[in-house]
Amino acid sequence: MAAPIHARFIETASDLSSALAEAIGRLDPIALPIRDDTPFPLYLARAVAGQQLSVKAAKSIWTRVEAANEGLALADAFCRSRGETLRACGLSNAKVKTLIAIGQAAGDGWLDGEALRSLDADRRAAELTKLWGVGQWTADMANMFWFGEEDIWPDGDVAARKTLERLTSPRRKTVRTAERFAPHRSYLALYMWRHADAPPT
Repeated sequence: MAAPIHARFIETASDLSSALAEAIGRLDPIALPIRDDTPFPLYLARAVAGQQLSVKAAKSIWTRVEAANEGLALADAFCRSRGETLRACGLSNAKVKTLIAIGQAAGDGWLDGEALRSLDADRRAAELTKLWGVGQWTADMANMFWFGEEDIWPDGDVAARKTLERLTSPRRKTVRTAERFAPHRSYLALYMWRHADAPPT
């Protein structure tokens, strides 16, 4: 699947911007990584904990969270009575509040991954963003990487959006540009992230 998408992306990008076509062409075909081997509430909690942090910092904080949980179920690990414990792991007050909301929702059976999988991506995002502290970016990441949705353009992701702007035009809305790559816009985000991390040629 990755190779045909790669070829179509280069062809599509050629009609938009030579820089975009060259950037995609320099990269290998990319597969969408699916991470649904982790229970969905736990995946969501980890995504929130690591948001706006470097990979190294996010991993360090999550390691401390796991150690502090002492094998407790998610609903028991993320509850109001453990707020100070979570903050001591390096989480902000806002993230602690969100993890507690996730823990409560998980305890109520509201974050069942398979039940959420039955919804379309937009409806699922609408449900997830009802949780305090869970925004569109987090919902987009969940849709892409846990539910395997192939047609998500995370316009709220600064790295993806700014990279696409640099390779096309800052005057053209990235949402419109991304529409040209439907129904595989999730892959466009992957290419933009990979390009941003690639060393200059």
